[in-house]
Amino acid sequence: MAKIIYPDGSQITELSEIQNTLRQIDITLSHWELPAGDSEKTLLEQISLNDDEKETLLEAVEHRFEELKSSQGYVTRDMIVLNENIPGLDEMLAKFSSIHYHTDDEVRYILDGKGYFGFVDKKEKQFMVEVTAGDYINVPANAEHWFILGESKRIKAVRYFIDTTGWTPVYTDRPLAFNLENTPH
Repeated sequence: MAKIIYPDGSQITELSEIQNTLRQIDITLSHWELPAGDSEKTLLEQISLNDDEKETLLEAVEHRFEELKSSQGYVTRDMIVLNENIPGLDEMLAKFSSIHYHTDDEVRYILDGKGYFGFVDKKEKQFMVEVTAGDYINVPANAEHWFILGESKRIKAVRYFIDTTGWTPVYTDRPLAFNLENTPH
């Protein structure tokens, strides 16, 4: 279940309070049920997945995609599976650990593992949201944020897109208030 973490180490763990805080900067967070079938549970426990296994999990949560297509206009989805065994993982993730925005929404449904989205609120205060299995987060286009995996270095997430060309990060010059070397794990 998600939690908010501030640079001073204080946290918010109550879902409704987290949702309230995020709503102030137009971010949506929900908690959805995970696939419950035996084969899906087995796939969620695996460190890596081949394309067929990813498709099996995507099919298990297809009803979520259909809802998002209807209500928000998403047109495609895929699955990202990251783990410590992927060559060049740190270099790939470094692209997203600086404050940036995208011209399309960044939408994730976390199926396994955890990661940290960082945000800048309207008072320019920074905080991170730890997302874990079952969390759905929608970061709207042009919202300043960053993303890290932390020490866990493992996540499986469905990504939903309106336009994949709008997903290139546009970096800002805003400095981070967090020491990412000391991120919770």
